[in-house]
Amino acid sequence: MSDPRLVGERALVTGATGFIGAAVLERLRPSGLELHALSRTHAPGDEDGVSWWRGDVVDGETLRRIFTSARPDVVFNLAGETRAARGLELVAPTFEANLAGAVNVLGAAAEIGCRRVVLSGSLEEPDDVYGLSVVNLRLFMVYGPGQRDLRKLVPYTILALLRGDPPEVSSGERGVDWVYVDDVADAFLAAASAEGVDGASVDIGSGELRSVRQIVERLTQLVAPEITPRFGAVEDRRFEQVRVADTQATAASLGWRPVTSLEDGLSRTVDWYRQRLAEGAFAV
Repeated sequence: MSDPRLVGERALVTGATGFIGAAVLERLRPSGLELHALSRTHAPGDEDGVSWWRGDVVDGETLRRIFTSARPDVVFNLAGETRAARGLELVAPTFEANLAGAVNVLGAAAEIGCRRVVLSGSLEEPDDVYGLSVVNLRLFMVYGPGQRDLRKLVPYTILALLRGDPPEVSSGERGVDWVYVDDVADAFLAAASAEGVDGASVDIGSGELRSVRQIVERLTQLVAPEITPRFGAVEDRRFEQVRVADTQATAASLGWRPVTSLEDGLSRTVDWYRQRLAEGAFAV
């Protein structure tokens, strides 16, 4: 995908080795942008057309040095705490990575005159933050190949089935808006160049609800129909919200709609995990 409005600009992806960050970085490769990537773990240096920087968004001083050197026109902030657990031990690291980290990114971007910052749900309504053009993407339930947190429902269920084990899940009654990771990456590119969206918060989802039970049952059909999932083996989480993305509003503001059907997305995801498992990944 190439957008003539982005050609020749510099882009920085934070959290670039994460599930969504890696997908966004891959989607940016043919865009005509000069690419920079920030990670806490990847070795710094140039690799396959990407300039890698090592750092953490919670380290404001290091972040400012990186921004001053890379001087990105567009920043895609995908660094943050993504674990889904509700334990009190995650409150402090989640606050630090998702809120304080996002503030550091915004501050560093403002100092160098960055044209646009695209956030992934880190702030509620980022209207005129530091005088920046900021777009906040409210991501719904992202799934797809490359999800490294194997505790998440889709990779957990697929791998359990591939190993011949019945997945142990909740009652499955909760309805969720599922969206494929490559479609999400395309939404970030659209947000980088869309006009008239400064300060907007935009839904990134499919616009349809599918229950957890439906997802687990479909994955079972794709992988091991002879296995019966154990619904109710895990207690349902309390206070889970049920929301569906407003895709019409998103199409009007970004010109973006998801293009991957749930059936195709789940099939591609199963194929990816099946291949990686056969290659010896995900060893227990």
